[in-house]
Amino acid sequence: MKLAFIGGGNMAAALIGGLLKQGFAAADITVAELDPGRCAWLKQEFGVHAGEGLGDFAALDVIVLAVKPQQLRQVLHALPRPRLDQLVLSIAAGIRAKDISRWLHGHPAVVRAMPNTPALIGAGITGLYALADVGEAQRAQAGRIMETVGTAVWVGTEQQIDAVTAISGSGPAYVFYFIEALEEAAIELGLDPLAARQLVLHTFHGAAQLALSESVSPTELRLRVTSKGGTTERGLLALDQANVRQAIMRAAGAAAARAHEMGELFGEDK
Repeated sequence: MKLAFIGGGNMAAALIGGLLKQGFAAADITVAELDPGRCAWLKQEFGVHAGEGLGDFAALDVIVLAVKPQQLRQVLHALPRPRLDQLVLSIAAGIRAKDISRWLHGHPAVVRAMPNTPALIGAGITGLYALADVGEAQRAQAGRIMETVGTAVWVGTEQQIDAVTAISGSGPAYVFYFIEALEEAAIELGLDPLAARQLVLHTFHGAAQLALSESVSPTELRLRVTSKGGTTERGLLALDQANVRQAIMRAAGAAAARAHEMGELFGEDK
């Protein structure tokens, strides 16, 4: 599989590193990147070709779009028309697959991916959506690429990618927000900052690992920790009284709405 990345930012670098760990050859990976300093780093770090051009465009199997959303339309208008069997895989946030297809003269083989920042350490989760004419082999290519930095989940509609953006794309920020609050609470309760940080981070890490390893629901896991009349029950009651669950759901809804707005905004031809 010969790949070209348009854009050499952090997520592109994470994917390149993941691909190389999975046995892909550096010689089969090209990065089109305008920043000379970034190109030098990519060459030194991964041994890939990095520069302003895409090399032999006709030889590529996959073109990965990894530029900023507001730059994508201009970039795609400058590309040659892809062959029908060339997969275009976009990790540009907010840009709809149908708009990418339109900007590429109706190219049908477009897959949209929404990874999240834990992909930078190989622990990501990616939502994937394919246009109707994407073949099974191309879907497999897209899945294989994104699974080099974690797990991949396919969704059936473009609208569901907005939900993925709100949940797993924005989700790490929600987790960090909760971590911040719990750390502050720990310090207010008399713990020193280092101990607070260790206790909170390992609690989140351990709880997530437990939830992944168990076949029961998070509700069941929560009930196991919550003894009647105990400390956990009292803490959860305070969260319920503050409507924290509803606030989290509103946050996800607001993020999904913004993802839809961005798709409308960035998809305009002006």
